[in-house]
Amino acid sequence: MQLEFRVLELLASRLCHELISPVGAVNNGVELLGDGDAGFVRDATTLIGQSARRAALRLQFYRFAYGAGGVGGGAPEAKALVAGILEGGKVRCDWPAEFDALSVSWQKFACNLMLLAVEILPRGGTVTLAREGSGVAAVAAGEAVNLTQELKAALAPAAEVAALTARTVHAYFTARYAEHVGTKLMLSEADKSAMFAAN
Repeated sequence: MQLEFRVLELLASRLCHELISPVGAVNNGVELLGDGDAGFVRDATTLIGQSARRAALRLQFYRFAYGAGGVGGGAPEAKALVAGILEGGKVRCDWPAEFDALSVSWQKFACNLMLLAVEILPRGGTVTLAREGSGVAAVAAGEAVNLTQELKAALAPAAEVAALTARTVHAYFTARYAEHVGTKLMLSEADKSAMFAAN
């Protein structure tokens, strides 16, 4: 799968954005350690541990979803990666056991599809993944489903790379990954839900 340099830049920006918060919290915790007060030290140790775990979980997920993780060495447990990146968030994901039998490429695609569905649920909700014909689908359901015109444009086969932003690049990447596994990503909308499907 060939991606333009701008797309790679935007994906890198997105990844850095995902890591700024937990890494910044680790730094804050280290600064608290210098206070010397026993209470601050306990709080700082807890903050550092939680933030380091959060950063590690995000890195593990994105390594698999965007990178070469799993290629040549078998797939990691994608369900655990999904649970890790959603830990402490407002969205719950139903990942079927049958997805464990999918090829590495399809599991990577399913991870990206899940993240795409999570992003349109700003107030939380549920993402349900399922087989759709020979492919997969993700249904995002919640009180607020935010399908912007910019996101829809990024999903289109003729999406303009120059118009992409760090917010929409993931949608573009997921649509291109669908083509990589030999399918096409389709979007359908309903009341308080939306479905991304590729079969």
